[in-house]
Amino acid sequence: MDFKPAIKEYYSREMKIIENLNLDELNVAMNAIYEAYNKGGTIYVCGNGGSAATASHMQNDFNKGISEFVDKKFNFYCLNDNVSTMMAVANDIGYEEIFRFPLTGKIKKADLFIGISGSGNSKNVLNAAEYAKEQGIKVIGITGYSGGKLKELADYHMHVDENDMQITEDIHMTFDHMMMKIFYNFLVNNQISGNNINDKH
Repeated sequence: MDFKPAIKEYYSREMKIIENLNLDELNVAMNAIYEAYNKGGTIYVCGNGGSAATASHMQNDFNKGISEFVDKKFNFYCLNDNVSTMMAVANDIGYEEIFRFPLTGKIKKADLFIGISGSGNSKNVLNAAEYAKEQGIKVIGITGYSGGKLKELADYHMHVDENDMQITEDIHMTFDHMMMKIFYNFLVNNQISGNNINDKH
């Protein structure tokens, strides 16, 4: 089988979407992360399925990948990494509460909430985002498709304007690596651009 035309078509679509990303929105969202970092806030992040993997990866890249090399550490907290707590909340209270429950009574003014949802309509992510806003916390929505309710709710946006979950999730993952590299170069090398991140893995 010759899959090359399909491979080319897939990546051509992805490159076109990347070229059309709203850099102003991405920049504002990154500044919100930087502000939370400077204030010593906790940056809560969560998602379902592939978005859960991106959230977990993001926590790793910031808490270890960057923080290994700086005195002032990032404090990301991935809400979907504690499986036993998630399952207990889902079983005893409801799956829609698995991300809001761990925030109650803990979230503080310096914190930031990042919700990742391809559709923008994941109820458990929305419930947590709504709670964060009720507590006066800013919300970054990482979304695809039309952005759904999360895009409407969020204060800052990292949006992929594409009706394809795989491409949406691909680009969401690039947001993480893009931010990791830029923040590393800024905080460690004192430069905005560059390709000299010390990647040990």
